Parts: sequence; structure tokens; C-alpha cells
Amino acid sequence: MQKLVEETDYFILYSLAEGVYAAISKPGQGAWSNAGIVDLGEELVVFDSMSTPSAGRDLKTCAEKITGKKVKYLVNSHYHGDHVFGNQAFYDSTLISTSVTRYLIQKKNIIDDVSKEKQEMEDYLDALKVKIQTLDESSIKSSLENQYNEMSKVLEDLPHLKVVLPEVHFEDILILEGTKRRAELHCNGGGHTPSDTFMYLPLDNIVFMSDLVAEGLHLPLYNPEDFKSILEKVKQLDIDTLIPGHGEIGGKDKLHTFADYVSMISDRSQEAVRNKVPLDLFISSFKTPEEFSKWEGTKGIKGNLTTAYTFYADDN
Repeated sequence: MQKLVEETDYFILYSLAEGVYAAISKPGQGAWSNAGIVDLGEELVVFDSMSTPSAGRDLKTCAEKITGKKVKYLVNSHYHGDHVFGNQAFYDSTLISTSVTRYLIQKKNIIDDVSKEKQEMEDYLDALKVKIQTLDESSIKSSLENQYNEMSKVLEDLPHLKVVLPEVHFEDILILEGTKRRAELHCNGGGHTPSDTFMYLPLDNIVFMSDLVAEGLHLPLYNPEDFKSILEKVKQLDIDTLIPGHGEIGGKDKLHTFADYVSMISDRSQEAVRNKVPLDLFISSFKTPEEFSKWEGTKGIKGNLTTAYTFYADDN
């Protein structure tokens, strides 16, 4: 059973089992995504580093304070900045990711000109503020407001941000074995990005899913077929507690809900492609199922419908 351990400006830390903790981000405060802390026995693992150096430092400080150990390993689940921009706080730890994720962090996130990046981010935030003021759809408006707040926190930390790359790479699975427990890092391809890692603790029946599962959020899809396959494999694991990349701690029901969502997007998109329904008509006439109608996301459900439709259309 989860127990509140500590609260910072960026996240709330919960104990899930002896030596296992989940850091659940506070909306709009600079953490943006959830993270995990796992005591293996002699060594300490942190899963994802949040979206700013400041949040990353708080995460590392909490991890080392509550366990009395130095962080040995930091795992990057995928390349998105809200999960890796805190990496520099773990300068004295060993950073781990798949080789694809490492490549994408370097390709997508390296900042060559800070002043130019700062100006572009300020322009983006100004445009976002105008867009928010003109929107009526509450779920998208709420998502954009959170995006604005989170990106503003990234902007504050931008002058101090250093993108740190993982130095240890794996492909399909990496086992971190300790005297108390083992942590299994699994990558079964890419659903949300080209390469997505989740962390499974078989002794505790706990899984940290990162952005392979979210709560009430239209997470962007990268490859709907791989996404479905990954989630089907995770369903075979013994899981009592699941920590999504965004949202609250829960159980396996969160996995099933998100898997249903991905399958629905996939099935409806394939049907439209088979029936040669034009993309614009498919999107404009789509009726969101009630169970997903209140989900948030900066592009709503339309972004994922477009991605999936294009994926299957290109495959024909």
C-alpha cells in the first residue's frame, strides 16, 4: 500500500514497498513526469529524471536521503525532455538507456545556441498564451495551460541546462541484480517513441511504465502496432502496482484502460483506411467513445487518429 513519504516543490514521494518509491509530479511545477526510486540492496536506481535540472536535483536529494545511499544508476526510459532534462543532477551516477534512446537524446535535445533556444521558447510560449485564450474545448485548453506552465519552468532552468547522455546502452532487456531485489529494464520496441523502456520489479509486482501508460491523457502514439504488442506483453506480468508516466499510482487496470485506448485508435483508423475514407472526413466525423471523452492532451484525440491513419495508409 502506498504511503506518503515526502513532498517537495516538484513532486510528492510515495513508498510502495520497502525500498521502492514513486515520485509523482505536481502539475505545472517543473517535474512534468513521474519517476521511480528503487533500492536494490547495495545499489540505488532512479528511473527517469524529470523535466528540469532543479526537479532532478530534488529527486536525487530525496532518493539519497531516504535510502542513505548514493544513486548508482539513472535509467532514461525514452528521449523526451520531460523525462531526461534532469539528467545533469546525476553527474556522478551511471546513466542507462537503449542505444536508440541515447541517439535520439543527442539528436533531438542537444542545445547548441542557448540564446537562440531561449528566444524560440519565449516566442512559442507567447503564441501558446494567445492560443489558450481563443480555445473553447476545456480538455485541450487545460492541457495547453499545463504545457505553458511546464515549459515556463524549463525556460527558467534553460541557462543552466546541460544535456547529459547515457553511457551504458542495452537493446531488449537489462537486469540490475541486487541483494534485496532485481530491477528488469525491458524494451520491446517503440510505441510512444522509437524506443520505450519500462522497469519491472518481479519481487514486488511493481512496474514503472513511463509513457507507455498514462492516466486520462492522449499520449502521442509513434507506432500503434508496436504499442499494442508492448502492452500485450506487459499484461502477462504479475503486477499489483503500476506507475504511469503521467498520472497517479494505480494497478493493472490502468494498463488495460490504456491498451483499450490504443486498440480503439488502431481499429478505427484501420477501418477508415480500408473503407478509403479521406483523413479529413475521418477526423471531422469521429465520435470519441464516452470513456475517453474527458481525456486531456495538447492535440486531443485527433493527433493520435491522424498518426494512426497515416501509419496504416502508408502500410497499404
